[in-house]
Amino acid sequence: MHRAPRASDELGRTGEQVAVEHLVARGLVVLARNWRRREGELDVVATDGRSLVVCEVKTRSGVGYGLPVEAVTRAKAARIRRLAQQWLAESRARWVEVRFDVVAVLLVPGRTPEIEHYEGAF
Repeated sequence: MHRAPRASDELGRTGEQVAVEHLVARGLVVLARNWRRREGELDVVATDGRSLVVCEVKTRSGVGYGLPVEAVTRAKAARIRRLAQQWLAESRARWVEVRFDVVAVLLVPGRTPEIEHYEGAF
């Protein structure tokens, strides 16, 4: 059974697109987006040419519930690490270094998106 789309779904999709454009503008090459498994999802898997970069994207329309980056808890970070191991195993890719970043996007209506990129966040 499918549920009706929520406003937060659209906000998340828009934020993720803003984040991907930010990463590409900084020279990263996106290898995968929204890679899903039963345990969860990797928002963006990219490379900077040296490292595999797994990016968690967090988008908010305001800071009433805290900053977007604050939504990445220890438990979420651990789940992302496990999913990254699965991605690596399935892709048969070999990387010397894997980095975990958070791209926090603040999309306040009527304002330019604010992007904070936390390299090596966890």
